Amino acid sequence: MNTQQLKQYIIKFQSIIALLLMCIVLSFLSDSFLSGENAWNVMRQISVNVIISVGMTLIILTGGIDLSVGSILALSGAVTATLLKFGAEFIDMNLYIGFTLLGALVGGTLAGTVLGWFNGLTITRFKVPPFVATLAMLTIARGLTMLLTGGFPITGLGNNMAFIGTGWFLGIPMPVWISAIIVLAAVVVTKKTTLGRHIYAIGGNETAAALSGLKIKKVKMMVYAIAGALAGIGGIIVTSRLDSAQPNAGFGFELDSIAAVVIGGTSLSGGKGTIMGTVQGALIIGILNNGLVLLNVSPFWQQVIKGFVILLAVVIEKFNSNEE
Repeated sequence: MNTQQLKQYIIKFQSIIALLLMCIVLSFLSDSFLSGENAWNVMRQISVNVIISVGMTLIILTGGIDLSVGSILALSGAVTATLLKFGAEFIDMNLYIGFTLLGALVGGTLAGTVLGWFNGLTITRFKVPPFVATLAMLTIARGLTMLLTGGFPITGLGNNMAFIGTGWFLGIPMPVWISAIIVLAAVVVTKKTTLGRHIYAIGGNETAAALSGLKIKKVKMMVYAIAGALAGIGGIIVTSRLDSAQPNAGFGFELDSIAAVVIGGTSLSGGKGTIMGTVQGALIIGILNNGLVLLNVSPFWQQVIKGFVILLAVVIEKFNSNEE
C-alpha cells in the first residue's frame, strides 16, 4: 500500500478511526467507560440524536439546513402529552372522545410533520433561505410550546407511555430499537429508491437536476416533512423518558444533530454523505459527552470542547473536499 492509498483509506474511515481512538483513550482514563451498563447508557442517550440526525442528513444532502428540530421536538412532545392527558377536555357538547396512546403518538408525530412541511413550503414556494426559514420556525415552535404548556411541564403520562423511552425489549432498550429501525429505513431510502437518488442529485447540482426534470420543490418539501416527523418521534421519546413534556426540551439538539452529520462526513454543500456516517458521528458525539461526564469535566468546558470538535470536523471536511 503506497502513501496515496493509505491517505485515501484514512479519509474513508476517519470517523471509525476517531471513534476507536476515543474509546481507547477513555478506557484508560475511566474504569467505568467499558462497562456494559455504561455502553447501554450511551446507546440510550444517542438514540434521539440519531433519529433527528437522520432527518438532518437528508436535508443537508439537498444543500439545506434545519435549525428548528429542537423546537419541533419540544412541541411534538407537548402535543403528545396534551392529547394523552387532556384530549377529552377539548371536546364540547358533552361528547367524550379521549385519545388512546396510539392516537396521542400519531398526533405528536403529525405535529412535527406539519411543521417540517411548513419549513419546506417556506423554502420552496417563497424562496426563503433555509437558514432564515428554519430559524423563524425555531422561534415559532418554541412559542407554540410555551402557549400549549403554559410554561409548565405536563406530567404523569402513565406506564404505557413511559415504556417507549425507558422500557426494554429482548434485552435492548426501546429507544435503541426505534432508532435502529429508522436508520435501516433511511439507508434503504437513500440507497435503493428514486427519492434517495433525487436527494443526492439535487444536493450535487440543483441546476442540473432541474434541467433533468426532477421535481425539486416536491423533493425538498418531502425531505423537510420527513425531518419534522423524525423530530416529532424524538420528542415522543424524550417526553416518555422524562414522564413529562418539558417546555424547554430540545434546546441545543439542532447543534448536536448538525455536528453528528458533519462529523459523519456529510458535506455541508450537499450531495455527499451517508446515513451510516451520521450514525458514526452521533456515536462520537455521544461517547464524547459520556466520557467528559465520567471524567467530571465542567459542563461549561464540555460546550467548549464540543464546539472545537465540530469546528475540526468542518475543517477536515473542507480539506478533504479540496484534496478531491
